Amino acid sequence: MNTNTAFAIATLTMAMTVGVVGCGDKKTSQEGQTPQIVAKVGKDEITAQALEFELSRLGTSLTQEQTREAANRVLRGLVDQHLLMQQAIADKLDRDPKVVQALEAARRQVLAQAYVEKVTAAAAKPTEAEIKDYYDKHPELFSERRIYRLQEISVQVSPENATQVQEKLTSVRNLNEFVEWLRANNIPARGAQSVKAAEQLPLELLPRLHALKDGQAITLAGNNVLNIVYLAGSQTQPVTLQQATPMIERYLLNAKKRELAEQALKRLRETSKPEFLGEYSDAARIEAPAVIPTVKPGANGKGELPTNVPDLTAPAGG
Repeated sequence: MNTNTAFAIATLTMAMTVGVVGCGDKKTSQEGQTPQIVAKVGKDEITAQALEFELSRLGTSLTQEQTREAANRVLRGLVDQHLLMQQAIADKLDRDPKVVQALEAARRQVLAQAYVEKVTAAAAKPTEAEIKDYYDKHPELFSERRIYRLQEISVQVSPENATQVQEKLTSVRNLNEFVEWLRANNIPARGAQSVKAAEQLPLELLPRLHALKDGQAITLAGNNVLNIVYLAGSQTQPVTLQQATPMIERYLLNAKKRELAEQALKRLRETSKPEFLGEYSDAARIEAPAVIPTVKPGANGKGELPTNVPDLTAPAGG
């Protein structure tokens, strides 16, 4: 597949929910002028406004030359999209129940997101004092930021041996001795090594790791699993307030937007009093998902151990 084709397919996927509805719109613009037509596909017309909308969704900063090239590529993608859409309608796929449901789901998503954006537009930009306060309260992310060299072990435990495993871990001189003990007792374990900066670690785990000295470990108990995170080494690489300000500003602004959106949704729930019927009545007791995802500063992991890591209980050299 060449670059042009790949870009066109990506564009089709990106624009499928909204672009199909908007590209053939012949209404006048907000200024009362007839919109500029940049392409025709049969009876469909693609407007400059539709093209600009799709370009805005790319979310990247481009030079004038790059913008022109991107616009041509996106336009080619929109033309192909119209060709596919027209054939789908000719084949009566727009009447297929699954397609109807998908279109309705897309409409719900677009309208819900539009309302969230309207509500959260009033979120105030974080002040310098708020940014400084967040910076000072999170030295593990900024002023005392470290790069961590970690060894992670996930041990499969049972109610019968969980206490024994914990006690052995606290009594061994080093991690290798503990691994050998696991092998000797046929206790399944898997491990991995990684190097991660502070912002790549889950925020809920970072303070515990920050408190460790090189050579120390923490344990995380799960469902029949004991996760051991050993700090093999670390290096301090602080981030200044000036460097951190854009990231903190985005994080705090997102937090304010989330609060506004959740307040609005709470009011809507109280006003409309939605009902959950029949076998789905229990849904009323389930905590609702967040309207806007929480954006952690730089965090991109969930803390789970990898699954494609070596079996530590296998015989050495096997």
